Formats: sequence, structure tokens, C-alpha cells
Amino acid sequence: MISKTNMQRDQIVQQYDLAGLFTLAHRLVVGWTYFSAFWRRLVLENKPDPESAGYIGEKFNHFLPNALGIKPMIEYMVSNPEVLWWAMVIFTIVEGVVGLLFMLGYMTRLMSVGVFGLAMGILLGAGWIGTTCLDEWQIGVLGVAGGFVMFLSGGGKVSLDGYLSGKSNSSPAPWRQWLSSGVLDISLRSLKRIAVTGAVAILGLTLFTNQYFHGGVWGTLHNKSVKPKIEIADARLADGLLEFEIFRVEGVDVYGSFLIGIDLIDPSGNAVLSLKGDDMAALSFDAISNAYVAKVKPGAHSLVVPLGARAFISLPLPEGNARVSGTHHLTLTDISGATWTAEVPQL
Repeated sequence: MISKTNMQRDQIVQQYDLAGLFTLAHRLVVGWTYFSAFWRRLVLENKPDPESAGYIGEKFNHFLPNALGIKPMIEYMVSNPEVLWWAMVIFTIVEGVVGLLFMLGYMTRLMSVGVFGLAMGILLGAGWIGTTCLDEWQIGVLGVAGGFVMFLSGGGKVSLDGYLSGKSNSSPAPWRQWLSSGVLDISLRSLKRIAVTGAVAILGLTLFTNQYFHGGVWGTLHNKSVKPKIEIADARLADGLLEFEIFRVEGVDVYGSFLIGIDLIDPSGNAVLSLKGDDMAALSFDAISNAYVAKVKPGAHSLVVPLGARAFISLPLPEGNARVSGTHHLTLTDISGATWTAEVPQL
């Protein structure tokens, strides 16, 4: 524990006040990044509305294909819309409270833990998303580092913590300073050890996630947000139907993959089924069974497949082709020219 003369104690208090002053701009900007999420979702727009075009649950669904460590949790929520809605509402309120109190500097250290946790969630869930500057990864790692820095410094004098501390006639309990601001009741040696260990651990997390999501440390760089990619599974021919599952796992999160071709070729090279863009635009919703809140659906001139969407598709075969035997080949064609193929056994 720190045991100092009054003069030494005043010097330590002044050092913490300066640390809080030096990190003021950081606290205000980071706080706004989280509070603004609440502001734009609930005040500027109504993004918690499941029927709105910008429903936050669909944005969350985009994280699913390549999330790190929390993929099962995301999949559970996007498979259960009511659970997802409550989770998104709670998450938005937490972002608003944490962001606002962080800006005001009230219970600064507790709010810094909140910033750390929110940033970690963004990093693990969406660190792989970003078309140009690895956007979500940068937001995540900088938020983690920022939360840690603010925990060490506290809010200083220019904060509600500092104002309330100055109005109080008694010294705050040591445990309270671990939640708000002021001098941490810990030896300088231990404080240095925490600061260095934390910094090294966060650097390690930064390098690991940069490499895991983007190959940014060694090897070949890759960005899973640039080109659409669709995985085909469980393709089969049965009872005069072509059935298969699609799952969009890569590409821009704000822009769908637009399928303009579905072709089924028999073992002899003949086209058994050939659907073009307008054919898929006219598909019945009964032909598409969506698994998550991000939905595959007919568009104006194509079949729209949002990032993270998974759907089972069932298409009737033309008469006279329902009993063709042997392994067929299914090809999906995107408007970009990208194609994906799968073998289709006959059951």
C-alpha cells in the first residue's frame, strides 16, 4: 500500500490529475463513439425495429460467418429473433450509458471496463469486416487499448469524479477509487507491472487478431470483406426437386450478393435447370426457408443474399428431368461474375 507524507501524497494526486487531463480528448472521443451508437439507433433512426431496413439485428447477423470465439453465441441469437431483439436493445442501452458516463467522467474506471468489454465484443465479432481500412478491427483494438489506458489514469479534475471528489470533505474509500478516479491504492511498483503487462497483452491481442482476421503480420494479406463468397451445402435431387443450402460467408456487409444464375447440369453436360436473374426475382417465398434474421429473398432482377444469411432453397425440376440419374453439378452465378459449384447426388 502507498504510505506517503502529505507533500508526497499531494504530488501523487497531482500526477493522477495530469494523467486524467492528458487523456481528456481520448475520453471524450471514445465516449462519443459509443454514445453515438445509441444516439443514431434510437434518436436519429429507429434501428431496433425488426421491420426497418437498418435493423441492428441484421447488422449483428453480418458478424456471424467469421467471428472469433463468440460464433456460437451469435448464431444462437440470430436463430432466435426474440432473444436477438432483447440482446440488441440491452446492448444499445449499455453503449449509451457507458459512452455518456465515460464522456462525463463519472465512475470513470468502471466505465472504462465497459468500454474494454464493448470493444472486445466488436473485435471478436466483427474484426474481420472492413472493405478498405480494416474498419471494425481498428475500432476494436483501439477501444480495448483506450479502455485500459483510462482505467489507469482515471478522469482527473476535468470530470464528474474530480468535481464530486473536490466537493467531498472526506477521503473516498479505496475501493471507490478503483471504480471512479483518483489515486489507486497500490504500490508504484505494482502499478508499473500492471501497466506494462497490460500493454504487452493488448499488443499481443492486436497482433494475433490482425494476423487471424487479415494476415497482417506475416504471409499473404487477405480481406474477407471485398468479394462475395457463398458456400453450398446439402445439395440433392429428390422427388422432382433440386434442394440445397446456401450460406454467404464473405463480402461487403452493406451490400448483398446478387445471384443472377442457377444452373443444374446432368452427367452428360445437358442443362436440366437454368434460372436467370428475372426467374429468381419471380421466385416464391415458399421456395426459400431462411435460418437467420438476415434473409435471402427475391430482388428486382436477382436473388439477394445478404452477408451472414443462410437459407434452404427448394426448386422444382422441369417435367421430363425429374428422374435423370447420376451426379449432377450445380452452379450459382453472382452479378459480379463470381461462380460457386457443388456436386448434386440423386437420392
